[in-house]
Amino acid sequence: MTTWRTRFAAIVALTMFFGVIVAPPARAQGLGGAGTVQGTVKDPTGGVMQSVDVKITNPVSGFTRTVTTDAAGKYTFSNLPPQPYHLAVAAQGFQSLERDVTVRTAVPITLDLTLALAGATTTVEVVGHAEDLLERDPSAHTDVDQSLIEKLPLESSSGLNQVITLSSPGVVSDSNGFFHPVGDHAQSQFSIDNQPITDQQSRLYSNQISEDAVESMELITGVAPAEYGDKTSLVVHIVTKSGLDQPKPTGTVSLGYGSFSSPTVDVNVGGGSHRVGNFLSLSGMRTDRFLDPPEFQAIHDTGNRFSLFDRADAHIGATGTFHLNVQAARSDFDIPNTLDAAAVGQAQHQTISSFNIAPGYSQVIGAKTLFTANAYIRQDHVTYTPSPDPFADQPGTISQNRKLTNLGIKADLAYAAGNHNVKVGGTISATKLAENFTLGFTDPTVNSPCLDASGNPSDNTALTTVSQCRGGLTVNPNFNPDQLAFDLTRRGSLFAYNQAGTIKQQSAYVQDDIKAGNATLKVGVRLDHYDGLTTSTLLQPRAGVSYAFPASNTVVRASYGRTMETPYNENLLLSSGVGAEALTGTATAPPPGTRDEEELGIQQAVGRWIVADFGYFNKHTTNGYDFNVLFNTPIAFPVAWDHSRINGFTGRVNLVQHGGFSAFVVMAHTNAIYFPPGVGGVLLTPPCDAPGCSFRIDHDQKFNATTNLQYVLNKQTGTWAALTWRYDSGLVASSIGDVNDLLNLTPAQQAAIGMSCGGVPATLAAGFTSCNPASITTSRLVVPAAGTGDPLTNPARVAPRHLFDLGIGTDNLLHGDKAKLRLRFSVINLTNKETLYNFLSTFSGTHFVTPRAYQVQLGVRF
Repeated sequence: MTTWRTRFAAIVALTMFFGVIVAPPARAQGLGGAGTVQGTVKDPTGGVMQSVDVKITNPVSGFTRTVTTDAAGKYTFSNLPPQPYHLAVAAQGFQSLERDVTVRTAVPITLDLTLALAGATTTVEVVGHAEDLLERDPSAHTDVDQSLIEKLPLESSSGLNQVITLSSPGVVSDSNGFFHPVGDHAQSQFSIDNQPITDQQSRLYSNQISEDAVESMELITGVAPAEYGDKTSLVVHIVTKSGLDQPKPTGTVSLGYGSFSSPTVDVNVGGGSHRVGNFLSLSGMRTDRFLDPPEFQAIHDTGNRFSLFDRADAHIGATGTFHLNVQAARSDFDIPNTLDAAAVGQAQHQTISSFNIAPGYSQVIGAKTLFTANAYIRQDHVTYTPSPDPFADQPGTISQNRKLTNLGIKADLAYAAGNHNVKVGGTISATKLAENFTLGFTDPTVNSPCLDASGNPSDNTALTTVSQCRGGLTVNPNFNPDQLAFDLTRRGSLFAYNQAGTIKQQSAYVQDDIKAGNATLKVGVRLDHYDGLTTSTLLQPRAGVSYAFPASNTVVRASYGRTMETPYNENLLLSSGVGAEALTGTATAPPPGTRDEEELGIQQAVGRWIVADFGYFNKHTTNGYDFNVLFNTPIAFPVAWDHSRINGFTGRVNLVQHGGFSAFVVMAHTNAIYFPPGVGGVLLTPPCDAPGCSFRIDHDQKFNATTNLQYVLNKQTGTWAALTWRYDSGLVASSIGDVNDLLNLTPAQQAAIGMSCGGVPATLAAGFTSCNPASITTSRLVVPAAGTGDPLTNPARVAPRHLFDLGIGTDNLLHGDKAKLRLRFSVINLTNKETLYNFLSTFSGTHFVTPRAYQVQLGVRF
């Protein structure tokens, strides 16, 4: 094991040495997986043309940028996200010229442009047509530009994750900004300027960068290239904003206020020369509805968040570029209460402090090779505080103080020549885990030795052994004598846990994008070594092919990939039972899983304005990972199920902007079936535990779709309107078998799901313990009839929901030339729909969607 790591480290070190030392003169390149298109504009005699505007666009993502040639006739577009582009050049007295170029490599692309005189008989090369809307990349993905991000009506506390949910097919929204990528619970990773982040990024676990800091995103939902490993159901490749080549600082300053007493402030400033640039993003907010609560009304839900992100770039000589990302963020928030919890005075709180430092260096070698190296250290420190009165926390009181510190280096060498784009590289990382945790039972029925005459756990706190189960009492088969010591109702004391460990990972990969006529091939192989609580090494082939039919404007694709699915790092030590046998039983650390994935897809352009993409995916995984939450807290623990089977389809239809109007629709259908037994978790109750059983997990959903419509009302003032329609058919509610289970709920829980008996609704003061099953109805759940529920073929689900969000804004209210006044107004959940994300989910709990909420924002762009 040590020899393997030593050899790999030596290879990376030699690669870095070669990249830095052997470097003939060439133009420097930006860092972070972004590309560069550069060249010279000339007249028909070969003379250079200065002060000529060159424009680059992608009509599908909405990306657009314009630069002016310098005194030598040169133009440069740097920090370009990987996607196809359309270049256009126009100069007085010359014919317009258009070219197409695809950026799929960080190696700079040189494209010289020669203009013909106006009126000359020379044929002008104009390439733009319907085929330009299509991508020939075998990996299914969606490109998202800042121009879309800034016009999406978003909840003030959701940010970047909500942008991903709204714009990518196959991504199912869940509570607290969480999303389920393509049938998985959370098998996603972020690559931010070439820094891999595979730990959880929802606002319960970490603090993300602001969506205002994002230049563009590539959301990969198909088979990921060999460069990406670990968690690959969704790869979010982010290129952040840069201050390079902005001699006059540009940016925005905005103040906002919204429902739930929610003030916000956002400051984004970038500027610099061609050699040195800096971009700074500051954001802060405070609200009385920070998390999605278990009731439609937010109770004990105040929170605040502050985030700083800074990107610095410096060209070193003519061939090198230094890059530094720095992030610091903190969030403090209450844990929202149910009506039952509020009645007993529950008051739990959580704080998350995050920082990230990621320096990087890139070096151009000749005209065809680029060396890139990134180092990084990031930490999430989570502190969870229970109620001052431990018995106000039911059925248990919990505290947590944990740190997750990730540090590593990623290095790669990219080579572009002819029809090949080759990349070879590797990653070395270590994740330090420190977990401090306490737990005490505050409900005497949680671990009672005896059952009463009705078959329910007895609440008699004098009972401490099964020998006392007499006089109408019977032995409770679920009683755990080892956990009696932590029962505070029976004179027990808190279970105290304090453990630390380090997860080490190394990887190496090689991949090649090959163009062969109308075919594009993407082949690669990745080697991962995982050295955590268990060890595993896996060689993972990746292969994909696409083929274009220009006559019909069609592209078809197929891909296959094998990946190593590593355990979630959050609470991994305790979940695996390391040093916690008294609580969890025998320590069992789950090994990494192995996934085989196939994806088939087709793209079709219709005219010059519409492009549609549909794909089918199929994933088989051993050791399929998920989470379980503990009691009514947001604290989650990783679980590895024996295996899983996930399949379905994704779809995306884009209407390119035409006459000021643009639109897109993303959709998906997902089957997510898991098979016990499960390993890990804390006090986990599986949806089924019979031999050979299987179940649809809570991120299984029959259909979901998001439609976004945007219209520019006035180009001069930049006035626009946007409408988002979100439809979800409903996630699985695995804690409910059939309608009879509803009678075991508390009155508050029955009221939350809109339960009625014979048309009489349940209330907080009056619930139902008996009712004719045929007379039971629920407005917020779809529950199987008595005796018909099945966790695989007929599970209970959250009721379908339609949600509408509206945004209206103007980008230049006062017709300013330099400083432009911006005004924005948004409405979330326009119809004030009372509906659930989930209900008593083993994996995420109970949460309501946001009720109708308003927000207004006033700012200046300069």
